[in-house]
Amino acid sequence: MYSESDLEAAVAAGALTPDAAASLRSYVAETRAAPAVDEEHFRLLTGFNDIFVSIAAVLLLVAVSWIGNSIRINPDPAMPSPFAGLFVAATAWGLAEFFTRKRRMALPSIILLLAFVGGVFAASGLMLVNFLPEELLNNNVTLGALLVAGCAAIAAAGAWLHWQRFRVPITIAAGAAAVVGLVLALIASVMGDTPQIEQIMLGFGLALGIGVFLFAMWWDSSDPRRETRRSDVAFWLHLLAAPLIVHPVFSLLGLTDGNATVIEAIVVLLVYVVLGLTALAIDRRALLVSALAYVLFALNSVFREYGAVELSVALTALVIGSALLLLSAFWHSVRRSVVQPLPANLRARLPVTDRATVTA
Repeated sequence: MYSESDLEAAVAAGALTPDAAASLRSYVAETRAAPAVDEEHFRLLTGFNDIFVSIAAVLLLVAVSWIGNSIRINPDPAMPSPFAGLFVAATAWGLAEFFTRKRRMALPSIILLLAFVGGVFAASGLMLVNFLPEELLNNNVTLGALLVAGCAAIAAAGAWLHWQRFRVPITIAAGAAAVVGLVLALIASVMGDTPQIEQIMLGFGLALGIGVFLFAMWWDSSDPRRETRRSDVAFWLHLLAAPLIVHPVFSLLGLTDGNATVIEAIVVLLVYVVLGLTALAIDRRALLVSALAYVLFALNSVFREYGAVELSVALTALVIGSALLLLSAFWHSVRRSVVQPLPANLRARLPVTDRATVTA
């Protein structure tokens, strides 16, 4: 399977003309009875070789991490060595030079990017922890949060360098996640042991999630026909933004306390409908998937409330599964009915509902 990024690269290299690429996209859309823009493509596998290389890369990264951890800085055997993260980051970058930059393999590129950013974060954190006095770290919430913030900043810088070199679409989302961690850690360092810190952090998490969502929409609006790498970047940003938005919303509604009343379940369903309309408008399904667990829990509680104890799980799965399958089958037509009433200037920034649509 060839992704939009592959077609874009082929056009840039002169292997395909722009007209030929457009004809191929139109043909695929016709054979699938839906525009390719509505399929929300992203490339994960090009063949079993991707899985083969990924397994080998993970084994190698585990091995170098183990070797790095054997180089001790702190005599305490319970304290991991920063060389573990450093070796993982260096190895991931080296492997990316071949498998990402030359071979353009999708799944290995994602794994190597995550390993690099995670290795940078771990190495910087362990380096600081190993050299700071233990008594300074014990029960010091502010210092701990500041350490996390510093590591997140270094990880974000590493993600930026990785993007400049390899241009893996998920890199922007990894960098955004590091920035979110940085901001939340700084807020936690200021809040300290404030009694309402959980609600405060949920509120800031929601605000940051909306910020990531708007950032994703900026990438999406620059490619409404979803023909370039920018659409792939937006996909991963939406995948990051969805849980950042959904979890705080349902947590602040009290759904995570283990019980859901009928009123709470109705509120959850109404929120899910709003998320569904948003997902249809922007043509991204991540919001629906992220909120799914909360909706399943709420409906399950309602069925149990009305006596369907033994069949509550089955009835919940039946209702939600059927609804989502119907939505998937008629996604294009339902989306068109949602998008058409919107103002023209807003529609111009959303993914097109028809490939024949001419965008500015």
